[in-house]
Amino acid sequence: MRPMNVTFLLFDGFSNLVFSCLLEPLRMVHELYQEDVSWKVISADDAPVESSSHLLLTPTARREDIEASDLLVIVSSNGYRQHPTPENQRLVMTLARQSRYVIGADAGAWMLASTGLLDDLTATLHWSVINEFAETFPQVHVSQQTYVKEGRLWSCGGASTALELILAFITDQFGAARAFMTSSMFMHDASPQRDGTHIPTALSVPGRSRMDAIINIMVETIENPLSLTALAERAHMSTRTLNRLFKAELGMSPGQYYQNIRLLHAREMAENTALGLREIAIRAGYSNAPALSKAFQKAYGHSVRKVEKKS
Repeated sequence: MRPMNVTFLLFDGFSNLVFSCLLEPLRMVHELYQEDVSWKVISADDAPVESSSHLLLTPTARREDIEASDLLVIVSSNGYRQHPTPENQRLVMTLARQSRYVIGADAGAWMLASTGLLDDLTATLHWSVINEFAETFPQVHVSQQTYVKEGRLWSCGGASTALELILAFITDQFGAARAFMTSSMFMHDASPQRDGTHIPTALSVPGRSRMDAIINIMVETIENPLSLTALAERAHMSTRTLNRLFKAELGMSPGQYYQNIRLLHAREMAENTALGLREIAIRAGYSNAPALSKAFQKAYGHSVRKVEKKS
């Protein structure tokens, strides 16, 4: 796939959490699958931008450095009413014209609407702002949905909806399987430590209760993977139904997904523990280090030692 460059335009008062929910999944796609995804952060005046929690973030690029973007992400949170100055509106219009896709996050749709980009289109934003937004911009159709895809203009509200939106974007650009695997990195908690490592415990992914139940079983049996028949029995379905479910949802077999979970667990241990490769292999359900290395190389295109923690 061709390279993807992303520009984040942050306004003073931006939410750290919303920003992280939009950026981190893209970072995981880059790191896990070696996709050529890069990003730059700019502010409206090229100066450090202050978040809602009063943290200063230094832009990684100047406005004039941005010539074109595959994705422009506008994050406006506290102070959103003051952001639509004529200068800021011109900046947003210029950046939007140069971008294939545009996302307005949190109160970002307010900034987009002020430029006229959302006239006669549908948008959403943070729930606390929706009523005021509807009164201020009657030419924009307001939606209560968690996020809205209106052609190349997308919008969402707070952090949880930002995560949901960016996973939908990753699905469109990189496929459902990679989006689901990326979501697993953010929607799984960790059980108490066992022998110095964390064993992931699946959390619910909205609308996928059957998938959640099966993934819970996979996570619980990482060290001793079940056969496809045993997994189907535990999930109270036939192997044929199990295969159809995974193919329909993710475009991959349950065996492939099961292995991906184990490899993600191996990757986490390689990055964050001092365990040797043999021990990591055993804890990820592989008979030996060479078996893990072969599977890891095939999945990620590089050796597990490339991410192994340096002593």
